[in-house]
Amino acid sequence: MDIKYEQLFDHVRPAIESKMNEFHFYGYSTVTEADIWKYCVQKKWRKRKINEMRAYEVINGVMELTPAEYMTYTQIEEQRSSDWFSDLNSEELQILLSSKKNSEN
Repeated sequence: MDIKYEQLFDHVRPAIESKMNEFHFYGYSTVTEADIWKYCVQKKWRKRKINEMRAYEVINGVMELTPAEYMTYTQIEEQRSSDWFSDLNSEELQILLSSKKNSEN
């Protein structure tokens, strides 16, 4: 996040804090202001020049965010970044990836 993002974040922090409190009210108590900001920057506004957006556009974007949108995003990002085979040792992974013919013998 460069300085313009930080300045914008500070400017709209009351809206972000309000949205975070709403998430907490609905039981999503681990969501932070930084999480909401990261979602908006990386997902909601990924194709926009944020430093050219007006304050009301940024605030509106934050306030229209729903817990369902946010949770869907976090679940998809977790699936993209997780290493599903991290618990397997190399031998187990080799067995899993071997062809069917080899496993039948």
